[in-house]
Amino acid sequence: MPATGRNFIIAGAGISGLTLALGLAKFGASVVVLERSPDIQEFGAGLQISPNARHCLDSLGLGEALDRVSFEPAALDLYPRGSQKPAAHMELGAIMRERFGAPYTVMHRADLADVLYKACRRFANIDILFGVRHWDVVSHARGVSVAIDEADGQARTSRAEAFIGADGVHSQTRRAVLGGPDALFGRRIAWRALVPFDLVSGQIAPDRVSVFFGTGFHLVCYPLPHRRQVNLALFMPGAKPDPAHQPRPSRAGPRVEAIVAAAGGTWTPWPLYTVQAPAWHQGNIGLIGDAAHAMVPFQAQGAAMGIEDATVLAPLLVETDGAGEAFARYAGMRQERTRRVAALSGRNGRIFHLPWPLSLARDAVIAAQGPRAHLRRLGWIYDYRAGATN
Repeated sequence: MPATGRNFIIAGAGISGLTLALGLAKFGASVVVLERSPDIQEFGAGLQISPNARHCLDSLGLGEALDRVSFEPAALDLYPRGSQKPAAHMELGAIMRERFGAPYTVMHRADLADVLYKACRRFANIDILFGVRHWDVVSHARGVSVAIDEADGQARTSRAEAFIGADGVHSQTRRAVLGGPDALFGRRIAWRALVPFDLVSGQIAPDRVSVFFGTGFHLVCYPLPHRRQVNLALFMPGAKPDPAHQPRPSRAGPRVEAIVAAAGGTWTPWPLYTVQAPAWHQGNIGLIGDAAHAMVPFQAQGAAMGIEDATVLAPLLVETDGAGEAFARYAGMRQERTRRVAALSGRNGRIFHLPWPLSLARDAVIAAQGPRAHLRRLGWIYDYRAGATN
């Protein structure tokens, strides 16, 4: 049954925050979202939405909108160091729907943010405040009080049952309110670019994700037909993100060299941080998404974990007597899974960047496993139904 008279405040209008706002509004709760940016902004480029995340988004009625702006690749091709041909591929496409009940898609982050934002606008019980200059939250026995400095300089105080920090890897909620740790920089940079498909059409398959391995780097490419572009993500070591020094992987092979050259000087650096917050909540203040458990993107599950978080937390907040109990139950249901996914992502990063000749063993193992081994190996990720766990 829809909840009435319950209200919540969320810091951050990113993917996790907007997904949570929709989930809460679906149950009839009133939601205020505080966002420092002047509008919806999702920096970066591509995003992979695996079946576990797609089930969550479909449950919010977003399936048709997502289909219009996403692409369902047939497979993922793996290219060893310097190779002109893939040594192996992993089937996606129809087999993912068959095994896990939802597609595996790729899309632009901004398109997902736009889908979520437009869905939020259809709810009168969701209010998104853009350009928020500052906020302070105080917890008390009956909820929270939040002092908000709005974009126009006006100040106001709002009360709610709970405050949820969906404010990203450098979360103010985690660090300043809950006394949690700073994010850790792992001295790795994701260089990202979008290029017209015609510029790289001879280098990658038009219906697949292409992953190129090299010593100390790997490159992920996939088409975004909705935009007539290809997303490029080049992961390399780096002491600091300096846009003045564009990436130049060494001994990369002609395909990678051609792709890197096609992007020219448009590469944007994104430093990779991780977060291991020991506590996800304190009383009626809690964390979701990167604010709680930012991870390296080497299993493409960072956004998916935040989407799952929101899907689990929303019904708990509106159906549980007391936000503190809801947050405690949510943390108990989510922490082990996110730790396990983060650990896998970290191991993948080390495996992807193995030097020669260790990389030869990696490539041989991947090739020997066959095109469907990942369905078994990663089934615990893709088969998870967040809505069925609460």
